[in-house]
Amino acid sequence: MPNLAPRFLRHAAALIALIALALPVHANVLTGRVVAVADGDTITVLDAARVQHKVRLAGIDAPEKGQPFGSRAKENLSRQVYGRTVTVDWQKTDRYGRVVGVVMSKGHDVNLEQVRAGLAWWYREYAREQSPDDRQRYEAAEADARRAQRGLWQDSHPTPPAEWRRTRR
Repeated sequence: MPNLAPRFLRHAAALIALIALALPVHANVLTGRVVAVADGDTITVLDAARVQHKVRLAGIDAPEKGQPFGSRAKENLSRQVYGRTVTVDWQKTDRYGRVVGVVMSKGHDVNLEQVRAGLAWWYREYAREQSPDDRQRYEAAEADARRAQRGLWQDSHPTPPAEWRRTRR
């Protein structure tokens, strides 16, 4: 009689892998008060243990400080979050150690609000990290801001921050 244990273990391992793929990925949640706004897509959150966390807003890229609309992007983000308690749903940190997530304030997706205001690009390069619903909302918000020529879309050919940074090196 053949030994069925190795075959059983292979099938069991495959089944466990399939189940793991079907389970939803759970985001980490950070709650705290915003104590600093660095620019239009980066904030500092102070949690209940008084630990500061640098947070990069996921799915968007705002103009840099020296770039046209950079100051307005920072001011708009500050109006939405500075001194307020926010919740950050996040799944990763970036190469600089910042938490990358969706910032919620008073029930609003702050990241999306920056795009709606025309003060950030929807970051297509990272679209695969968003849910299908979020991809659709962010893409539509950017298209609407472009049509209405809000914020940085007043310029007929605004320079994306990544491109602007490359030219400064």
